[in-house]
Amino acid sequence: MGEFVRLETRDGIGTIRLERPPMNALNTQVQEELRAAATAATADSGVRAVIVYGGEKVFAAGADIKEMADMSYVDMAERAADLSSALGAIARIPKPVVAAITGYALGGGCELALACDWRVVAEDAKLGQPEIKLGIIPGAGGTQRLARLVGPARAKDLIMSGRMVDAQEALRIGLADRVAPAAEVYDTAVAMVRPYLNGPVQALRAAKLAVDGGLDMDLASGLAWESQLFAALFATDDRSEGMAAFVAKRKPDFTGR
Repeated sequence: MGEFVRLETRDGIGTIRLERPPMNALNTQVQEELRAAATAATADSGVRAVIVYGGEKVFAAGADIKEMADMSYVDMAERAADLSSALGAIARIPKPVVAAITGYALGGGCELALACDWRVVAEDAKLGQPEIKLGIIPGAGGTQRLARLVGPARAKDLIMSGRMVDAQEALRIGLADRVAPAAEVYDTAVAMVRPYLNGPVQALRAAKLAVDGGLDMDLASGLAWESQLFAALFATDDRSEGMAAFVAKRKPDFTGR
C-alpha cells in the first residue's frame, strides 16, 4: 500500500505491517500511511480482524525526533491534530484489532499500540512514553488512552517519569493483555482474533462502539447509547440467525448482514 506501511490480508485477518528500518520511527509519511491502511482495513468486508505488527525485531520506537527537532510551535500546531487522528484511525477500525509487539513500543509506538483493542507483548519487549525526557508530553493519544487503560495514577507515573516497563509489569498493570516469546508474538495475536473471524460482524462492531463511545460519556448517556446500538441489531440477519440457531440448538451461520 505505502512505502513503509502495507495491509496484507489472509484468511480474514488484515495485518497492518510497519517496515521502516531500523526502528519503525513514525514520521509524517508513516502516520499518513497508517491512516490509509486503517481506512482500507475498515472498508474491506473480507477483513474481519486486524493485527498491527512491526516485525520480528521492533514494533515502533517512537516518532521521528529528527523530523520534529526543528519544528516551531506554529509548525506543530498545524500538524498535531493530524498526528492524533492518524493513530485515531486505527482506534476507529470497527473490527477487533490487536497490536503484536516485539522489541520496543515507545512514544508514538506505544500510542499506536494503545489505539488497538488488545496488546500481545514479547517477553523481552519494552513499552513506555518517554516524551517527558524531550521536554514534551505524548501528543497522539498517550495521555488519554493510557489513563483510561491503566488508571490516572499509573498513567501519570509512566508519562511524568518517562520510564520504560517490561512485559511482566505491562501485563500486571493492564497495558499488556498477553505475553509470549518474541518468536510467537504474531501467532499469538492471530490466535486472539481467530474466534472473531466467523462472528456476527455488526454485533462486534456495535460492541466496540458501545464500549469505546461509552467511555467518553456519563453513565446515563452511555446506557442510552448502549440501548440504541442494542435495538439496532434487531434489524440484522445475524440477529435472526443467532436466535434461530439458539432455539434450534445448532451452531449459527453468521453472514455479516
